[in-house]
Formats: sequence, C-alpha cells, structure tokens
Amino acid sequence: MASSTSSGTYDIGIDLGTANTLVYARGKGVVLNEPSVVAVNAAGEVIAVGADAKRTIGRTPSGITAMRPLRDGVIADFDAAERMLRALMKKALPSRRFSRPRVVICVPSGVTGVERRAVIDSARSAGAREVHLIEEPMAAAIGAGLPVDEPVGCMVVDIGGGTTEVAVISMGGLVTAQSVRVAGDALDAAVAAHIKKQHSLTIGERTAEDIKIAIGSAVWTPVDLDEDGAPDRPFSYTVRGRDHVNGLPRVQEISEEEVRDALAEPVDAIVRAVHRTLDECPPELSGDIVEQGIALTGGGALLRGLDRRLRQETGVPVTVADDPLDCVVNGTAKCVDEFASLHGLLTGAKEQPRRTVRL
Repeated sequence: MASSTSSGTYDIGIDLGTANTLVYARGKGVVLNEPSVVAVNAAGEVIAVGADAKRTIGRTPSGITAMRPLRDGVIADFDAAERMLRALMKKALPSRRFSRPRVVICVPSGVTGVERRAVIDSARSAGAREVHLIEEPMAAAIGAGLPVDEPVGCMVVDIGGGTTEVAVISMGGLVTAQSVRVAGDALDAAVAAHIKKQHSLTIGERTAEDIKIAIGSAVWTPVDLDEDGAPDRPFSYTVRGRDHVNGLPRVQEISEEEVRDALAEPVDAIVRAVHRTLDECPPELSGDIVEQGIALTGGGALLRGLDRRLRQETGVPVTVADDPLDCVVNGTAKCVDEFASLHGLLTGAKEQPRRTVRL
C-alpha cells in the first residue's frame, strides 16, 4: 500500500481515537499505535505522550498531570490535544524529514463544526501544512473493502472506544448516518458498574476490559469444543479488586451470564442506532443492504455474538470485517496513498459541509 514520496517528506494519516491514536506515514506504514494520553508538568511542558503517559495515570506526583485530550471521539481539551498531536507527529516522522506534512484525520460523523475546527486547528498548530478530515464510517468502509464509490448501498457499523458509527454509504457519500457515544468504553464501564453494584467490588478500567474480552457476549452463543474436547471459552472469570465496604483486596468469581446482562444496556443502544439508520435508508438502497449485508468494524466488533444479535434484530446478513481493529487506519492510509483519486471523500480545512447523497 505504501509508496514513498519524491519530495522527501511524508504525508500522514491519523486515526484519532478516544482510547488509542494510530499514525500512518506514507512510504512507511503504520508507525505509531499509542494510547491517547498526554502528561504535562506545571509549566505546561509535555513530559510524556502515548504509552509512557498512560503509565503515569494515577501515579503522578504533585505538579504532573496525565490527561486524555479526547472524550467520546472528539477533542475535549484543545491545548492537550495540540501537544499530543505535535509530539506524536514528531515521533512518527524523523526530525530530519519533518517538513509540515499533509495530514488526513478521522473524525466521528456526528461531530459539530466547532469540533471539526478544533481538530483542524490542533493539527495545523502541531505542524501540518494541510489538513483534511474523513468521517470514521467512511474510513472504516474503505478499510473493510466496501464499494463506497459505486452506485450501490453498503452499510458499516464501526464500534470504537468512544463512539459507534453507523452509516449507509453510496457513490462516495454518507446517505444516512448515526453517531452514538456508546462503544467500547461504555461496555467496560457497564461491566465495572455491575460488579460494584452486585458484588461491592471496585475494579479498574483494564480489568473490566479483560472481563469483557474473556467472557463478554451480546447474546448467548453455543459453546464449541476444541481439539481436546474442552470448551472454547471460559464460563466464569476470577476478578481481583477492592472491597467497596472495607477497602480490602478481595477475589470474586463472575459468571458469563451476568456479564452478558451487564452489557445488555449499551448493546441495546448500539442495536437501536442500527435500527434508526436502516429506518432512514432510502428504499432504493435497502435492497442492496439486504443483499450485501452489514460490515462490523472496530474493536467492539469482536464482542462475542454481536454479529448474531444484529442479524436476529434486523434480518440482514452481518459479517465481521477482516482485521476489524485496523479498518479505520487502513482506510485512512488508502486516502493518503491515493489522495488524488479519493480527495473527494475528504473535508478540507475550509470546513466544507458534509457530503450527503440524496436519492
């Protein structure tokens, strides 16, 4: 996919996520995959970004602050976002080659004009000579290999860390889209809240995510057996946390069924977003979607049984894209590499309105 530029500089694509930021450099591939965290001292100087900054969360001494500049997929702290982008861009590109690259950045489809401007201004302040935005469902669809520029309807559900993006795409535009601020982080929070309420046990974000990955599911799915005749997944999870009553460490066994119940509310919100998008889809494209199905992308697409749940609820075929975690950054990379042919899918720095196809 990657090809080097003749000018000696590198254009880059940024998947600016709530949980992680991925940076693709033309000619080099994905050069960074770092947590979206920045640590600054009392003077406002950046002392760490990405993984180094994440390790300081909850452990910072007086005078040092670790923060997440993005919330629900959009910039919540402009100054911190600018510092993080500047540091990541310099980290991604060798200093001897760093000469104000052209940047393509993913944003949720539901961001406001003010939020779009904040992203553009942050990237420009961080050193970009030219900034273009691409909406996440479009990037995810491109990365999943969907025919986004053809006169047929295709549908993508991208479940990231902060937002779930649901869109019907045709002829290079979003026909209809829903952006709901319920995604991977909300799933983790639901697990943690359930365990605290039902078992008086406080756990951290990482533990909640581990539980979700190990035994979480959107619907009951049959248990398969491996080559040795053992179940393909555990039925319970041993949780270690802090007792909410006495503050002492404690161990608790959590069942697969109760984790599924804990995830029910955020999963229902995702299902409702899919329903709303299908309801708003023009009849001319509904038949295409029934034929081509719905593509699931993003880390949330890996939740066990989610494809089956959506298939039951909609009656439409649902498939998990190949390499769902990297669909957005792969789509962004393609826009960087094939900028001349795909620039029509992007929004430039002049804040052009979102391209919408009406049939």
